[in-house]
Amino acid sequence: MRARSSSRLLVLLLAACTVLLGLAGPARAAGYRYWSFWESDGKGWTYATQGPATARPADGDVNGYRFAVSADSQDAQRPRRAPDFAAICASTPAKDGTKRVGVVIDSGTAADAPEGSGQPPAPRAACARVRTDATAAEALAEVAKPLRYDNQALLCGISGYPRTGCGEQVAATPGGPSPTGSPSPPPAPSPVMDLEPGPSAGVVAGVAAVVVLGAAGVWQARRRRR
Repeated sequence: MRARSSSRLLVLLLAACTVLLGLAGPARAAGYRYWSFWESDGKGWTYATQGPATARPADGDVNGYRFAVSADSQDAQRPRRAPDFAAICASTPAKDGTKRVGVVIDSGTAADAPEGSGQPPAPRAACARVRTDATAAEALAEVAKPLRYDNQALLCGISGYPRTGCGEQVAATPGGPSPTGSPSPPPAPSPVMDLEPGPSAGVVAGVAAVVVLGAAGVWQARRRRR
């Protein structure tokens, strides 16, 4: 009888562990569709630490914008065009009282596009010539109108893309992106979303293991008392 009871208990414990591990799935089941903001470090792209409304690029800097489904700065997709200022602003000469800022706009892939929005525009770059104290947002507006913002000043659309939606949660699809996280309000007006990652599969698995081991310990203690 004890052997059968032991076997049944082990089966139940394993089943509980399986259920708990299954809970790890939803934590990686959704991301957020938004425009992320990038700056050039001279070699490649780095995720901006402030929004374009407060960032003030210098003459010769390059800013990038990428539309994609992601969870946070670790997961975000970089613009697919290199931040090559010399190439972007080759035909825009320097002018006193102004600065030149390269702007790279990458509308992402069809997999990241909102439903019904059609094929995303191809990545492009433009050279914005603006006053010396202009922000990154002003440089973007110089070359990529119309811009669309929501009522919290979150950047929702660049050059009219996408036509609708703004930072909405997106469920992952098989073979597609599977980021985690939940959003917090971004600095205005900024596409940068300060997303905190949710519990990972490893964390949930650890909790499951603790539950199983604890239950096994209680069962062993009761068995010894008998």
